[in-house]
Amino acid sequence: MPLDNLSHLAAFSAVARLGSFRKAGEELSLSTSAVSYAIRNLEERLRVNLFNRTTRSVALTEAGHRLAERLQPVLHGLGDALDEMNQFRGSAAGTLRINTSRAASYLLLMPMAARFLAAYPDIRLEIGEDDSFVDIVKSGFDAGVRLLEAVPEDMVAVPIGPPLRAVVVVSPGYLQGREAPRTPADLLRHDCVRYRFPSGRYFKWEFEKDGEKVEIDVPGRIALSDVHAEVRAACDGIGIGYVPESYVADLLASGRLVRLLEDWCPVVPGFMLYYPRQRRVSSALRAFIDMARQ
Repeated sequence: MPLDNLSHLAAFSAVARLGSFRKAGEELSLSTSAVSYAIRNLEERLRVNLFNRTTRSVALTEAGHRLAERLQPVLHGLGDALDEMNQFRGSAAGTLRINTSRAASYLLLMPMAARFLAAYPDIRLEIGEDDSFVDIVKSGFDAGVRLLEAVPEDMVAVPIGPPLRAVVVVSPGYLQGREAPRTPADLLRHDCVRYRFPSGRYFKWEFEKDGEKVEIDVPGRIALSDVHAEVRAACDGIGIGYVPESYVADLLASGRLVRLLEDWCPVVPGFMLYYPRQRRVSSALRAFIDMARQ
């Protein structure tokens, strides 16, 4: 296969996965026009249209779908073959792409990013933050980081990071003139700060005490899609919040927020790093796993 054909196929695969010439160019460090030229050249050689293009969107044709399906394992195999050469260099190298939620990025990945990149100067780290559930294979990621309940069953899951605890918090001002909830069911009589997933589904608050598990679909007049915004809303007295403890440690220490239902908020397992069972673990991913498990 001529080398220019290989680069054109890589450009095609990126556009097919990302649905955008611009995003594909950013990923491949190419200009949009260079990606467009590669696709046009490939279509001319194959004598078929691979994409339906409009001013607003790019969509695969039937032929494009077929090529993308056949090409994905081939490109992964080439990547694995090149990665095996790292064993002769004595250090991990390559690009590592991880998809994760914003909370996992803030609590776990970003705190270790500087140390990881300093330890492995030949690795490029790309972190994609997305609170919706993403197919990491179709989206071109090497691995994902989520809570265990969100990890697909066909993936290898590796525990990384410390245990976690979600806590119920409120500003002292909100409680003035109100009776503080003593059980999870009491939350139904309060304004709560709700979390809304990108899918539109609302997060249900989960509690456990003495073996009893409770899940509450709390009421509230405000719904947000960012934990930092939830914390701000709780601090402003809009309602009761339910957030990871690490987000509010300083605010609890200063008294701007106080805890509620503390005995109903257990410690739970931390985040899991997961990757496809059938795919070879690259040297960059192995290095990341080793550091994260420390």
